[in-house]
Amino acid sequence: MTAAVVGRRAPRHPLPTAPAWWADVAGALAALSLLVVAALWTADRGVQELLAGVATGLTSLGRLAGLVSADLMLIQVVLMARVPLLERRFGQDRIARWHRLAGFTSFHLLLAHVLLTVLGYAGTARRGVLAETGDLVLTYPGMLLATAALALLALVVVTSVRAARRRLRYESWHLLHLYAYLGVALALPHQLWTGADFLASPLARAYWWTVYLSALASVLVWRLGLPAWRSLRHRIEVAAVVTEAPGITSVWLRGRDLHRLPVRAGQFLLWRFLDGPGWSRAHPYSLSAPPQGDLLRITVKDLGDGSARVGTLRPGTRVLIEGPYGRLTGQHWRGDGITLLACGVGLTPLLALLWELPYAPGRAVLVHRVRTPDDLVFSAELDRLVAERGLVVHRLVGPRAARPSWLPAYAEGLSDAEALRRLSPDVAGHDVFLCGPDGWVDAVRAATRAAGVPDAHVHHERFAW
Repeated sequence: MTAAVVGRRAPRHPLPTAPAWWADVAGALAALSLLVVAALWTADRGVQELLAGVATGLTSLGRLAGLVSADLMLIQVVLMARVPLLERRFGQDRIARWHRLAGFTSFHLLLAHVLLTVLGYAGTARRGVLAETGDLVLTYPGMLLATAALALLALVVVTSVRAARRRLRYESWHLLHLYAYLGVALALPHQLWTGADFLASPLARAYWWTVYLSALASVLVWRLGLPAWRSLRHRIEVAAVVTEAPGITSVWLRGRDLHRLPVRAGQFLLWRFLDGPGWSRAHPYSLSAPPQGDLLRITVKDLGDGSARVGTLRPGTRVLIEGPYGRLTGQHWRGDGITLLACGVGLTPLLALLWELPYAPGRAVLVHRVRTPDDLVFSAELDRLVAERGLVVHRLVGPRAARPSWLPAYAEGLSDAEALRRLSPDVAGHDVFLCGPDGWVDAVRAATRAAGVPDAHVHHERFAW
């Protein structure tokens, strides 16, 4: 496989998009679910019990905290079930932020539920908190399972804190994160068997069964069913493995009817290579070239999280996929100038876009930020784009600046926005596409705002890890 294959213009399939009003509907449904929970609690004498005395009030407040926590937990599950309408309308970055916010809020409410309920029960029974805790856990139906659920959810939350997450390999973090599903499942019997709001009202039972089954269906259909169907339909396998630079490898993949896979340049998929132990752990890799008939290409940097295995793949290795995901596609391009900024291997989806988009000569600017010359990749392809398409390329090589910045250390004398305007003088009127790690993307977004680029014209994808 050579760069000549990439040079062929790929057909540009329009991707289905969710209508703009879908954002309002989705937000309204999430808010409505929380209002329904509060209304059911109120209908079951929640307010009266809240005002009936200290112990009873603590128990009632604990019930409300637990109900809202459970509702947010199920919203979390739906958010990360890869529902296509949500993916296409909001993109992974926004969904991941909402998932994180809902997750931490849900967990804190769950802790409040446990503490308030124990205090309320202990006050009503006039006994010690520790004795009441032991009695609740050991004698109430479903409480042992609920305790296990709390422990699993605590593990997920602790490993999701940014400081802890940075110390974990992606594989380890992803595996631990899956325990959230088990935690939700183990918490359900406690609500079914001892939940006052669930037992007291047929309407409450109907609501909770609906939301639990809806969350389960979203996972079964979109997270499991659709990926399995696409993997079986397209029968993707490794066609060739190419070393691009030290520690950076491209994999060409072929499959059946890949022209029917709704994927565009700039998107990513989750890949599982069936090459031995560890195949069950999926890794997110972007396409580094536009889809070409029944060929796809991804490019992977060895980050020590299992990605090193990519360089050892053999032609014929079968591949399972999830996706495509991501909104970093040409559908957001307005048709004139474009500025693309990449950090390290974040170049890959932007390179695919550069091959696909029909920009005029001189109207596309690429800025590639790397630490060392060894990190520069696809020089031959970029040179072809310069010669054949009039692409303007800037390579910024050097260590990080001491201050938060997207620029290397040697550019300390320039402001981030001024440097951006020098590299791309017409950037204020361009569509801007970014791909890189969190902190770097945040620095570039601050520079684009200062340079006069409207937020609506900035499109980005952050590294999944």
